[in-house]
Amino acid sequence: MSTIERALQRQKAAQNKQEETNKEPQTDVDVTQTEHASSSSTSEPSIPQSENINSNLMLNLELDEKYFVTANSIKSLIGEEFRAIKRKVLNTAFGPLSKTLNNSNIIMVSSANPHEGKTFTAVNLALSIALEQDKTVLLVDADVLRPNVMRTLGVSYENGLMEYLLGEVSDISEVMYHTNIDKLRIIPAGKSHHLSTEMLASEKMLETVNEFATRYSDRVVIFDSPPLLGINETAIMTNLAGQAVVVIEEGKTKLADLTNAIEQLNPEMAKGFVVNKSSKGNFGHGYGYNYGYGYYGAERD
Repeated sequence: MSTIERALQRQKAAQNKQEETNKEPQTDVDVTQTEHASSSSTSEPSIPQSENINSNLMLNLELDEKYFVTANSIKSLIGEEFRAIKRKVLNTAFGPLSKTLNNSNIIMVSSANPHEGKTFTAVNLALSIALEQDKTVLLVDADVLRPNVMRTLGVSYENGLMEYLLGEVSDISEVMYHTNIDKLRIIPAGKSHHLSTEMLASEKMLETVNEFATRYSDRVVIFDSPPLLGINETAIMTNLAGQAVVVIEEGKTKLADLTNAIEQLNPEMAKGFVVNKSSKGNFGHGYGYNYGYGYYGAERD
């Protein structure tokens, strides 16, 4: 039985126990007493009670006001642009090309340098895929040096990826947060650590990513990765993912930087390019997209 399967079984058992407790007739329940009784009444190891309380992240569903993709904004410009990007990514992940790739449903989103829109792109891509009828998406903040996913979404958390890799939490389910968007799960980066490169390069990380890639046939995993230039952690991610989405900020990303960044990618992975803040778009967030496999050099009008 895999690590994830064991974790999910324990999580399901804990949730069932909580549901049974909620069904008992009570009035004016003391929440503190209920939590204490639940955490102390079992003799078997289980996911900490804090996981049961905090595993559901309540995202602001009015994200469209900040130019994020939501069910309300699917027909907007930003919704249509990410729908086109999403379709390319999904076709590569599950179409004929997937047979030629390793972990085709694992997508790393990065850029040559910081502040070129990679987190904005990763979050929007995840939100767009979460609208699919037959797909689920896991968004992982792998930029452990400068994490920004949770800050972008405006939510807080206790533990993340680094705590799991360091062994401070025992199961990946303890850092895999459900959200009020049914098909979206999130793993935060966790705390900063001086051995972050070694943790991402560990056998534990490799096994975890491989389980992500194979455990669910409908699952897409998106890693918001560090920038490609000058960051050791990014080189590790290029060997774990089957696709790379490289974000280019129009008018800012230098061609030399982009060329050097692409050279850091695994030559066997599929590569896509998102042009952020394109002059063709409105609201300051226009997107162009070019997707290829084994080559680069996006054509422009």
